[in-house]
This record gives sequence, C-alpha cells and structure tokens, in this order.
Amino acid sequence: MQRTRTATNEDGVMSEFTADGEEKISIPPYGELLFICCAVAGACYFGSYMRVPVVPLYARSFGAGALEVGMINSAFLFMAGIVSLPLGVLSDRLGRKRLILAGLALCAASSFLLCFSTSTSQMIEVYLLFGISMGMFGPTMMSYVADITPATHLGRAYGWYTLALNGGMSVGPAMGGLVAEWLGFRPVFVLSGIALLVLFWIAFFFLPHARHVVINRPANQDTLTSMKELLKNAPLLACWLVSLGSCFAFGMYVTFIPLHAQEQGVNPGQIGLIFATQALFNALSRIPFGRLSDRVARRSNLAVVGLFGLTAAIAGFGMASSMLEFILCAAGLGVSVGIAFTAIGALIPEVVGAASRGLAMGGYNSCIYLGMMMSSLIMGGLVGDFGFRNCFFIVALANLATTGIFYLMMSKSGRGKTI
Repeated sequence: MQRTRTATNEDGVMSEFTADGEEKISIPPYGELLFICCAVAGACYFGSYMRVPVVPLYARSFGAGALEVGMINSAFLFMAGIVSLPLGVLSDRLGRKRLILAGLALCAASSFLLCFSTSTSQMIEVYLLFGISMGMFGPTMMSYVADITPATHLGRAYGWYTLALNGGMSVGPAMGGLVAEWLGFRPVFVLSGIALLVLFWIAFFFLPHARHVVINRPANQDTLTSMKELLKNAPLLACWLVSLGSCFAFGMYVTFIPLHAQEQGVNPGQIGLIFATQALFNALSRIPFGRLSDRVARRSNLAVVGLFGLTAAIAGFGMASSMLEFILCAAGLGVSVGIAFTAIGALIPEVVGAASRGLAMGGYNSCIYLGMMMSSLIMGGLVGDFGFRNCFFIVALANLATTGIFYLMMSKSGRGKTI
C-alpha cells in the first residue's frame, strides 16, 4: 500500500498525495469543510434540543413531580459528563467520523424511544442514552474542527462553530414548543428522531474522514501514555479547571434564574425574554471575539476578561430586582460567555498535540456537563438555607477563584500565546 500525505495549496484546497507525488483525493476547501461542520453541529443540537421544553411537560402528564423531572435532566448531564473523556480518547483511536456518526445514531434512537416511555424511570434510562450520544458527538466534533483548522484561524473557527451550536440549542426548543402546541408531545419526539436520522446520512456522505484533511497527522500514542502526558500539561489542566468553575456558575443561572426572577415579580413571558437575551448576545459575540482571539498576544488573557465578566454578571443576577436589571445582566452574561468559551475552546488545541485532541476535548466537555450538574445539585440544597441572592454570590466567588488559578497557571507556563 502506498503511503500518502496531505497538503493545502494557496487557495485552501486540501489534497492527498501518494509517495511519488501523484494526487489521490481532492478534499473540499477549508471554508467549505468548516461550513459542513457548523451545519452538522447546528442541526444536531437543533434536533436534539427540540425535546428540551417538552420532556418536563410530557413527564408531568403521567404524574412526575418536580424532583423526578430534575432527575431526568441530571441523568443526561451526569452521563454526558462521565463518558465525554473516555469517548474523546476513543475518537483518537477509531477516528472522528465513526464517533460522530455513532453519536447521531444514538441521539436519533433516544428521540424515538421517548415516544414509548410511560414512566419516569424509562425517561431517565432514555436520557442516559442521550448523554452517551452527546458524549460521543460533542468532544469529537470539536476535535474534528481543530483537526481541519490552521493554527492561525482557531479562534474564528470556534467562533463560527459555537455560533452554529448555540443557534441550534436556541432555535430547537422554540420549534419543539410550537410543534407540541400544534400536534402534541409525541410528534415532537418523532420529528426530532427523523431530523437526526436525516442528519446522520448527510454527515455520512458529506463529512470527510479526518485522516484525509489533517496536515502532518501524527501516529496515535498509547492511551495511558497520552493520559500521563496530559496530566502533566498545566495549561490544559487550567483550561479544564476554569471550564468546571465557570459552568458551575453558569449552571446556577440556567437552573435557578426562573425561580429567582419569579420571586422578584417577573412573569413567565419576561423570564423567556431574559433567556433569549442571553442567547442572542452569546451568539452575536462569538464571531468578532473569535477573530480577536486570533490577533491578541495571549489568547488566555482574553479568556480571563470574559471570565471576569461572567463573574460580574452572575453576581449582578443576585442583586437584580427589576426586569431591566435582569435583562442587563443577561446581556452581560451572554457576551462574557461568548468571549470566554470561544477563547478557551481555541486554546485547548494549541496546548495539546494533535494525537490527543479527542482526549483533551473530552475532558473539556466533561467539565462543562459536570459543572452544570454539580451546580444544580449543590446549590439546590443551599438555596433553602442561604437564599438566591447569596447563592449567586457564592458561585460568582467560586468562578473568580478558578479564574485566578487559571491566570496564574497560564502565566507561569508561558503558554496561551496566539501564533
């Protein structure tokens, strides 16, 4: 078998060549590849998140209480959190496309299975499967984007990618709610499953294998060796830690803002506007700050700016008592999250080798899911004793502490500079 190599010409077209220089495979230009990645990610999160506003109502329709509804969502976060890292390792071994397709197939299956669920325990089991599917898809897709992107364009690439992802997560629930109102609960799950199955075949035919588009792809290392090396990688550990801390704070917003705002006299329609404001500013900030992160001297410092903004916004929610104050905090939170997570997402591929990106991104996604789950569980137990205001301050301080550690670790390592 002839050995092959890949190269990119001045127009950004990637091609594979045999050892004697004969071109073997023509690959779409980088811009087209990134568009395919963004489209697949956005469509996946659109289809899977159609179920988000419907599942609690569906569970309540056959007698589930608030605690049981919370357990369903916690099952998803817990499973996605614990499997993202090992499945990221698996994507380094088996290839990105295989894991992406497997994740889409399982996600579609979980939608169809919800149609036949008639108890809380069954829905929890389905959401455990949903967690596994997102653990396959999320970190693997992020690693794929890093594989195809030149180091000088990581910030803007993740800006576009996370814009598509957040767009799907924002529009999907709205569509799911409309379908449920028109047709009922089960049709939402059927349409979600169909959309994900169609996406599976689109990805199968149009998404190239990563091995064809990676320049100078290194040989795979032993998993244990890779893990030992990453555990000595202080910049990566700093990124994981600050992702856990910031998602612990963000989880407080996602879980408890509806209850806190309601206590301040904000009605349900206005609460929806608060969430929409955060999502809008989050999405709008991704592209400009992604480009900025490619141009600043240290990408890690831009992440710190966003993390400080996140701290201020979360603390502001604790003090908010009017709709205007909630909206201003939501806008600030959206921009801050857009700045911080676009920079961190681009920073991780810079501080690890290409052969370990799946593992690194798996750990990153695990920290995101587990941080939000821990926030729901821990702060849910503290709200009754300390109140919403104090609990928002507590998570803001926790995020501030992890931000400080992140800054010190990145400064000491000298990493985080853009290329």
